[in-house]
Amino acid sequence: MKRKERKLSAAELKRKEAYDRLCQEMELAGYKKRDLTVGVLAANTLSLLLSLPFAIAITVIYFLVNPQGSSQLSSLWWLLFFPVFFLLAAVHEFIHGLTWSRFTTGGFGSIAFGVIWKALTPYCTCSEPLTRGQYILGGAMPTLVLGSGLSIAAIVLAQPFLLVLAVTMILAGGGDMLIIAKLLRYRPEGRGTLYYDHPYECGLVAFER
Repeated sequence: MKRKERKLSAAELKRKEAYDRLCQEMELAGYKKRDLTVGVLAANTLSLLLSLPFAIAITVIYFLVNPQGSSQLSSLWWLLFFPVFFLLAAVHEFIHGLTWSRFTTGGFGSIAFGVIWKALTPYCTCSEPLTRGQYILGGAMPTLVLGSGLSIAAIVLAQPFLLVLAVTMILAGGGDMLIIAKLLRYRPEGRGTLYYDHPYECGLVAFER
């Protein structure tokens, strides 16, 4: 069944126009486009299945290292959770952009951010083609920095609030894990393949020749 397209914002429509022009240019240059996007609902479901084992593993390690540690959070911590979560969600997307910008000719000017409000899903997109390794590194970096960093801090400091944040950031990185897994499963026919982050959908497209 064909995926129903959502209504795009003005900024997304502008990026779509640039994306359509790029597709035409790449086709004229002899490239074939391969769609590697995933639906938002599918991404939210499958990403949980991918990230949940890592979240469970970190939780188990935390309590193995800190068997006497408290697992109780005060009401103040819970009041802080949502502001801190939204801040970290923004940092998550910023890390995507910062990493990808290191590989673009336009730097951070080639990076754009947005939110799919229907699914409450923030995203970051890069307007220049990347190599396979560059795309994977930018996709994985937020979870490596936030998920791993907060996990280590929680275990070392025996701080349950940091553990909650670490687990949340690992789960939030599940969509990135799903896209990376789809990219790793993709086997291009040619060697000159470039990967372009989709400007308004979850995932990317591959241009190969």
